[in-house]
Amino acid sequence: MIRVLIVDDEEPARERLRLLLQAVPDVEVAGEASNGEEAIEKTVNLRPDLLLLDIQMRGISGLEIAACLPRPRPRIIFCTAFDQYAVEAFELHAVDYLLKPINRVRLAQSIERIRSKPAYDAETDVDKVTDMVQGKCTRLLARCGDRFRIIPQREVVYFSSEGGLSRLNTRERQYVLDPTLNELETRLDPGLFCRISRAAIVNMDAVREVHPMIGGTANVVLNTGVVLEVSRRRVKELLDRLEGAR
Repeated sequence: MIRVLIVDDEEPARERLRLLLQAVPDVEVAGEASNGEEAIEKTVNLRPDLLLLDIQMRGISGLEIAACLPRPRPRIIFCTAFDQYAVEAFELHAVDYLLKPINRVRLAQSIERIRSKPAYDAETDVDKVTDMVQGKCTRLLARCGDRFRIIPQREVVYFSSEGGLSRLNTRERQYVLDPTLNELETRLDPGLFCRISRAAIVNMDAVREVHPMIGGTANVVLNTGVVLEVSRRRVKELLDRLEGAR
């Protein structure tokens, strides 16, 4: 039995998929989600085997959701109304997709491919297509307790790595992220963020002061009053980028 989570911000689209799935054997609809936050929460709580994930949603796209899902993530079939050029990109990376309007035969065929594809191959294929959003993701999904929130990059003051967890810090509070700082670095706007150490990435607009220290390191003072250490090899890059950002 394959347990499916339907993710689409339009109720008629979710209803159509529910009806179509009734005709596919050994498939159960585990739940539905209408936005990115809900999709992540229900993926974590319901642990579905498969996501039918719409790409063109308000707030945060299906590709951004897939990139933020905790691992091991479920199998994913993307639902898209993209033009042929974008569809060819999906086919190039062997990613399962359904072109809207979705029909029953095409849906059943795609689910059968999912059944037969090894989990590792499916994960690798999705990684390839989510690379398309790397550096272009203007929003992030962050967790606070058992809730998720969509946070625009511009609201982030800094990212840190503490106790094996990635943390997103705004002026108001701290959130937890699943991606590592190395993964986050590839998704962030390089004109806005700078890696200052193995443990921190800062929003350059939030940097108030830079204090050089003995030994070649430095401290940055952020507009929230937080002080972070800049590693020796990152000091020049930070200063150059701050100068270039003026």
